[in-house]
Amino acid sequence: MKGKLYGVGVGPGDPELLTLKALRLVKEAQIIVVPGEKAEDSVAYKIVKGAYEALDKKELLAIPMPMTKNAELLEKYHAEAAERIRACLDEGKQVVFLTLGDPTVYSTYLYVHKRITDMGYDTEIVSGITSFCAVAARLNQGLVEKAQPLHVLPASYQIEEGLKLPGTKVLMKAGKKLSAVKAQMQALGETGMMIENCGMPDERIYKSLEEIPDTASYYSLIIVK
Repeated sequence: MKGKLYGVGVGPGDPELLTLKALRLVKEAQIIVVPGEKAEDSVAYKIVKGAYEALDKKELLAIPMPMTKNAELLEKYHAEAAERIRACLDEGKQVVFLTLGDPTVYSTYLYVHKRITDMGYDTEIVSGITSFCAVAARLNQGLVEKAQPLHVLPASYQIEEGLKLPGTKVLMKAGKKLSAVKAQMQALGETGMMIENCGMPDERIYKSLEEIPDTASYYSLIIVK
């Protein structure tokens, strides 16, 4: 009997935001897949470790997933990851793939999920708390009310048109493009707040556009009202 693959969202950073279902599946799984060169260095690993001390006693499978827009290179790494996971499933093992936030929102896991599903294996996506919901809560405010729309934008791409949309804008993965993002916001007369590494030990909160630095970590998220 073949195993099953679970794509498990571990939330944005605070181990206490890990769901009960996520924790149960981690405990039950034979293999824990962690994106990165070394499992123990992964942010997702550290989040789960904070809630489940025995995580390092599990069989850990580190899957390199480089941060690049090179389509050919990404295809290579995603295909290799799927093959390594398939080998585990063929042994009848239950596999949990840890992913930050929620697996359905800009997650690396989705590329593997689609491949494994297309191969005919049993798969399941397990929701986690999204980074933008956690950031809004940390800022002690809501995201949208009544008929306001919510727009989630990947800030590492062109966002100028997105910033012109009505309602609340969430700018994800803004880190390396912060200087350009700030310039576009200023040109449009927008204001915003940002949290870097939300829920992590090195969390930093910026309550105005003026406070936001020109560079920050990959895990930086801006909310534009």
